[in-house]
Amino acid sequence: MVIGDLGLSHLWEQRLAAALTFAIAIAIALVSYRIAMLALRRFTERTPTRADNVVVERIAAPLRWIFVAVALSMAGRAIDLPKYQAAFGQQIAGFVIPALVGWMVIAMIRAVNDIVDLRYDVSVADNLKARRKRTRYAILTRIAVICVVFITLCMMLLSIPAIRSVGVTLMASAGLAGLAVGAAAQPALKNLIAGFQLAFTEPIRLDDVVIIEGEWGRIEEIRLTYVVVRIWDERRLVVPVSKFLEDSFQNWTRSNAQLLGSVFFYVDPSADVARLRERAGLIVQDNPRWDKRFWNLQVTDTTVDALQLRVLATAQDASIAFDLRCDIREALMRYIATEMPEAIVRRRVQADGFGHTAVTDSQP
Repeated sequence: MVIGDLGLSHLWEQRLAAALTFAIAIAIALVSYRIAMLALRRFTERTPTRADNVVVERIAAPLRWIFVAVALSMAGRAIDLPKYQAAFGQQIAGFVIPALVGWMVIAMIRAVNDIVDLRYDVSVADNLKARRKRTRYAILTRIAVICVVFITLCMMLLSIPAIRSVGVTLMASAGLAGLAVGAAAQPALKNLIAGFQLAFTEPIRLDDVVIIEGEWGRIEEIRLTYVVVRIWDERRLVVPVSKFLEDSFQNWTRSNAQLLGSVFFYVDPSADVARLRERAGLIVQDNPRWDKRFWNLQVTDTTVDALQLRVLATAQDASIAFDLRCDIREALMRYIATEMPEAIVRRRVQADGFGHTAVTDSQP
């Protein structure tokens, strides 16, 4: 009994020593991590660029657990563990190491995308190059993340001996399983392949102004399988990626953001068009939303009772063009109502049978 008690006591002492060793290793790892992050942050604060700040913040979370994993691995080698515990530790390491490496790679990939977002600002007037770069890197980032996750999961599963031993069987049945999965996931695969095409053909980019499904909006987010369009009234339209490759839609900022806005209105056939053209020129030229490239006023159509006039004016982008059109329309209607009431459309009706002359019925 004494020998058994001594053996049990020795076993508990070994377990306590191992637990204490691992606890000390974790504490040292966390302290080392804090010191390393403090040094990195101080270094990045002294550099003029923000790119290194982005990288440090992205890798902070996976780096913490890498420190802990390395410390536990070193502690496990420093103490004499039983064989079954050592085997269990190796099994855990086979899962943890690929996961941490994959996490770090994903963090670096996303850091590159964040740096691109910092370097290319889409809030400037001429943002075509910035939108092209950000769109391409955003899609490629998501593709790369999916690939890294897939490879990481494969490495984690291959660390299990039972799964490695059935690999040949899985490969033999992969053909039939692939057909079944492909048939079931055809819509998802179709949109996924369309996402790859979207990254390189670029029919749309981030912040593009589009009209799709009869809705005017801006491209807010591009995923691998769907696109989010922010409608002018703050609604969100979620559209499958394949729709932008298979169906027609309007892209108002495909080559550049500049736009030609049009304003239509009707006046009486007897109206002085030259006077209206002169007034329209003053209205357009005094408006700060006009980009000073082009404007004109033309008679574009005639009806029995009216002339159709069209004012064209250029603006830097679609939003400014919309506001400019509203300003021109409002100013011209106010001018006609106050300074040229004779230009208001009138409907002329001739009453026969009683010998009366023609009478007029004004219609605004």
